Amino acid sequence: MNKKPLLIAAVLVAAAGALAAWSFRHDETDTSRLVLYGNVDLRQVSLAFNGSDRIEKLAVQEGDRVKAGQVLGSLDTRTLTLRAAQSEADIAVRREALQRLKAGSRPEEVAQAGAQVAAAQADAELARQQLERLQGIREGSAGRAVSQQDIDAAQSRRKVALAQLENARKAQQLVVTGPRKEDIAQAQAQLDAATAALALVRHQIAESELRAPIDAVVRARLMEPGDMASPQRPVYTLAITDPKWVRAYVNEVDLGRIKPGMAARLRIDSRPDRPFAGKVGYISSVAEFTPKTVQTQDLRTSLVYEVRVLADDADDELRLGMPVTVDIVLDAAGAPTGKRP
Repeated sequence: MNKKPLLIAAVLVAAAGALAAWSFRHDETDTSRLVLYGNVDLRQVSLAFNGSDRIEKLAVQEGDRVKAGQVLGSLDTRTLTLRAAQSEADIAVRREALQRLKAGSRPEEVAQAGAQVAAAQADAELARQQLERLQGIREGSAGRAVSQQDIDAAQSRRKVALAQLENARKAQQLVVTGPRKEDIAQAQAQLDAATAALALVRHQIAESELRAPIDAVVRARLMEPGDMASPQRPVYTLAITDPKWVRAYVNEVDLGRIKPGMAARLRIDSRPDRPFAGKVGYISSVAEFTPKTVQTQDLRTSLVYEVRVLADDADDELRLGMPVTVDIVLDAAGAPTGKRP
């Protein structure tokens, strides 16, 4: 078998690797560039249900991509549904009570109150006539035909009849005037409270669905259907893939050579010949490590400061914690072009 093509291919691969290694070492020794070493970092979200109930369904797994607003899981809502039905019935009762107060007295109630006043007037008139008759007989018989006890009893009946008449007239006035405005306001407040209670139950039903707050990737699924959820127990951990940055550290000597907005190239071990574009974002104003409280001139150079280099990773190839070599261009500032150099 002719091995010359294989030998030529091996030589070409070795030459390409040597050229890439030379280029990388050349960049590291280039005074116009600063090489830092760090790891990929991104934000994470721990999602938990707002309610405390048993998990009924979980819809996504580790590695799934989710969109903002997507339903990721739900709780058992049978108890809340029954409570909502109870609140709806309570609202119906209180609404009818309020309508009855606002409508005022019915014509039949006004007529009934008038009839009661007329009856009380008749009783009072009858009591008056009986008292006058007894008093006339007593005067005509010189006190022999009617005793003083009978006169006193008739006077008492007369007073009772007059009091009943006055009570009937007041009741008639209340019926004609209708409910007090305070009673109507109280009924309205009770209806509002019942409506608010129903809104709260419906909100709890809506909160029984766990939704993604942002576009992300499911990093961990920590609970399963049948588990008892609570606001203190996360169900999912989501990794937010945009923005994504490299957390690196620069010493105090090189701190003054970089500033936000400088262009950078990011290399990973799996593809060193195809760097990612990036730019310097955040530079910490506080040293991460301080060897001593009182420092010598040599020890001051050991201080390091955090630098975040924003990465252009449209294909989502960078992973959390991945080691990255950062090559910062010192003689040019500004945002990257968006293309990988």
